[in-house]
Amino acid sequence: MLPEGGGNGRSGDEVPGPAPLLALVGATASGKTEASLPIAEQLDAEIVCVDSMLVYRGMDVGTAKPTAADRSKVRHHLLDLVDPDEAFSVTAFQSVATGSISDIASRSRVPFLVGGSGLYFRSVADGLVFPATEPPTRQLLEAEALVLGPRAMHRRLESFDPDAAGRIEPGNARRTIRALEVAAITGRAFSTFAAGWQRYPTSIRVAGVEVPRAAHHRRIEERVRGMMPDLLAETKLLRERGFGSFVTSSQAIGYAEAAECLAGSIGEDEAAARIIRRTKGLARRQMAWFRRDPRVRWFCAGDDGAAGVVPELIDYLSGTGGM
Repeated sequence: MLPEGGGNGRSGDEVPGPAPLLALVGATASGKTEASLPIAEQLDAEIVCVDSMLVYRGMDVGTAKPTAADRSKVRHHLLDLVDPDEAFSVTAFQSVATGSISDIASRSRVPFLVGGSGLYFRSVADGLVFPATEPPTRQLLEAEALVLGPRAMHRRLESFDPDAAGRIEPGNARRTIRALEVAAITGRAFSTFAAGWQRYPTSIRVAGVEVPRAAHHRRIEERVRGMMPDLLAETKLLRERGFGSFVTSSQAIGYAEAAECLAGSIGEDEAAARIIRRTKGLARRQMAWFRRDPRVRWFCAGDDGAAGVVPELIDYLSGTGGM
């Protein structure tokens, strides 16, 4: 899904093609957002956010969405596309992202993917093909999930497609239902569709940020504890706007816990502890996903995260630091 052109060795009379696609990936709370701004400014780039939750309007605090100040410095794409209760699949994301990349390239700017959602990243970078959806089947499965709960649905998936189940958090109803839907429609295990995903085209330059475990855990803990008051206020507002059923589902880390806290079921400290635990688990899964990608050049950051290695990231992504 790369824009055409961008090669070297053109004659002085030729008009250069669009810039190549660049990417910055890594786990949540590794400092990608902070580092992406000076990188984008230096490379004359626009940021395409590669995150499954940033597309939802009104969900800013819990998703650590780039702020208005961030967006005033560098143009961002794939933010605030739909309301929280609107369906927005990876296929829809892929379509919008591809359009944004083409638009950026057409204006002689550099498309710069930034994020931690591995599947969404590869859907855009590699043009992955996804099986179709069937609304009646999905609606039936969603109704079952409301009655039985996401973990029971996950156990059902595990019984005939353990590979897919192993890649999905047991509490993630949305992804579990998608895997069950594909199996019901096609008669094939969802994991078999990933067989062709083992190919990694090399026409993309990807930098990855790695933070040592202890430092990363501290960053997660500090972020969560610092955002709790604003997260509770944001969750309260979302519930008042009629999105209560969405925020109480467990696919968006933090909102379900905040909703329980607002309901008086748990205290703020317990809510924060649960969010921290789930965020650390998410970070492990994100790193496991990206480590399978041989194209990623890893940069080890310290306590200040990716911000501490911005010069090295710029060198690499600009091509001056070599492949």
